[in-house]
Amino acid sequence: MKTILITGSTDGIGLVTAKALLERGHRVLIHGRSEQKVNGVVAELATLAGAERVAGFVADLSDLVAIDSLASDVLAANASLDVLINNAGVFQAPKVVTADGLDLRFVVNTLAPYLLTQKLAPALRPAGRVVNLSSAAQSPVDVKALTGEVAFNDHYAAYAQSKLAITMWTRMLAQDWEGQGPILIAVNPGSLLASKMVKEGFGVPGKDLGIGADILVRAALDEEFAGANSQYFDNDAQRFAPPHADALDDALCRQVVATMERMLDRIGR
Repeated sequence: MKTILITGSTDGIGLVTAKALLERGHRVLIHGRSEQKVNGVVAELATLAGAERVAGFVADLSDLVAIDSLASDVLAANASLDVLINNAGVFQAPKVVTADGLDLRFVVNTLAPYLLTQKLAPALRPAGRVVNLSSAAQSPVDVKALTGEVAFNDHYAAYAQSKLAITMWTRMLAQDWEGQGPILIAVNPGSLLASKMVKEGFGVPGKDLGIGADILVRAALDEEFAGANSQYFDNDAQRFAPPHADALDDALCRQVVATMERMLDRIGR
């Protein structure tokens, strides 16, 4: 039985993935930003799998300070963690600039999972995995947009840059941790799946969420991913494939990661 934390798992792909992992006999840590929703999902899943195999954690990932508390709570309750699935994401919102003056998409989709992964590193088993949600939407990262110096008028542009950025840091951290920590994999779970994000952002019903959940379960557990450190899996193509060319450029990737580190230092994280 593995212990698996899934961020953003009170609905959408995260919730479907949580249910699938519980059905396989694993222990799942649910995360969301609403205490009411987290408690409701934990109660629902506990009736299916037993209370001992489900736990809930609350944190607003748009607040980087909250990630410290989230990581501390997870570490206090779990001596070890087998898999971290950085699933939480945002496409648009009424307010897209955070209290730190940063774009919400970069904070939630890129910076928050980076910081959380680093904070949880002491609990992640060497044979464990970090699965990062990327996307087919990837476009070159403007570091001035990443730092909040340039504002986005286009939700898609912000989202696509944030998803390339998480793919870039996945490769870099995977290289840095090679042989010493868990493997890191970036996954495009499938385009236009029936999540709330897709319905609100694109106005379409979307495809079966099970398509995305199935690949996340495989990435978390299956042997085919055991040797996939630093790789990108494109579920639209149903294979490992090259991400955007910038994610394969080590110099550009290091520039993005260095910028992220400076930002986190600046705001005391």
